[in-house]
Amino acid sequence: MKEKIKEMATVIEAELIRFAQELVKLRSYTGQEKELAMFIKDKMTQLAYDQVKVDGLGNVFGVIGNGPTKILFDSHIDTVEVNDAVQWSVGAFSGAIVNGKLYGRGAVDMKSAVAASVYAGHAIKKLGLDKGKTIYISTSVMEEDYDGEPVHYLLENSGIRPDYAIICEPSNSQLALGHKGRALIKVDVQGVSAHGSAPEKGVNAVYKMNAIIKRVEALGQKFMGIQGDRGSLALTKIDSDAVSLNAIPDHCRIYLDRRLVMGEDEQGLAQEMELLLDGTDATWEIHSVAGKSWKGEDIVLHSFLPAWEIDEAHELTTACVSAFEELNGCKPRMTTWDFSTNGVATSKRGIPTIGFGPGDDKLAHSRDEHCPVSAIVRAFEFYTNLVAHF
Repeated sequence: MKEKIKEMATVIEAELIRFAQELVKLRSYTGQEKELAMFIKDKMTQLAYDQVKVDGLGNVFGVIGNGPTKILFDSHIDTVEVNDAVQWSVGAFSGAIVNGKLYGRGAVDMKSAVAASVYAGHAIKKLGLDKGKTIYISTSVMEEDYDGEPVHYLLENSGIRPDYAIICEPSNSQLALGHKGRALIKVDVQGVSAHGSAPEKGVNAVYKMNAIIKRVEALGQKFMGIQGDRGSLALTKIDSDAVSLNAIPDHCRIYLDRRLVMGEDEQGLAQEMELLLDGTDATWEIHSVAGKSWKGEDIVLHSFLPAWEIDEAHELTTACVSAFEELNGCKPRMTTWDFSTNGVATSKRGIPTIGFGPGDDKLAHSRDEHCPVSAIVRAFEFYTNLVAHF
């Protein structure tokens, strides 16, 4: 099968890369993915997928085969915004190929994986690898702000019940055995408003928050000193309310990014926050993010996303290793993502989940984001060959 997959990769490479270029050219900020979603839907139809559907949130997914072994490949199609386009050396939405690399917003995060997985679905059908299997190629929306929630919606409402899930986030073509979780925490402090000319008559909420910020910094430093797998804590935003620029602020809030390792849960986080805020009158909560999809559907994310991990001895892991080794003549390296992914949705449901994707995740959200064309082709080959190992 290796030779057939390699041969097919050679035949469709130019078409595959053109598709990846077109994906990059179409802007698809979170909640604004309609044009790209319809483009992908049309491509799946052209590639003779057995079924192509758009769910109520706007996720597009294609189906190949109807066998009892069910495998889901997920790539998100939204990107973060570009606010520094004039500083890019290659157009942020050019989809240009320069020195063998595809450039543009989303080239790494993660339209190259979208292209590779969509064409893998086509190859799986053409090579007859879908016998006894059902393959779902999911191109999900709104991941950047709502990690996992769009895939949760897909699984909850589409009837899809996969036995295995592959998250196609960039992993430098290594196997990602899990991700570090995250929680977004909001801390509020109340003060008393007064005129700026008479600060003694008020209570400045920002000054009150200052003592808490020092505690946050100290705890963050403590995390940094832990050897091995560790969480982290960082203050990422601060704001305050006052009736005017001449008034003492009567409300201050900060947002904390808390990265989570395996075994950390909401109960443990609550204990940590109570200790952090002990002796103050501050309040805290896990932040909820609300928005609307391009189809007008409401979406809310409760921002506690636990870490997940798959064992190296699991049958999904061993299948991935075998599929990679067969294609490349060596075993893949193992890694874990230090950021949250849509794998939180599948792992929460007990679905064995693993990650593999083209490109360097460190280039995500960055200026001059790019992905090697060769990595896109390798991802196509891997996704296709992985199905042959079930």
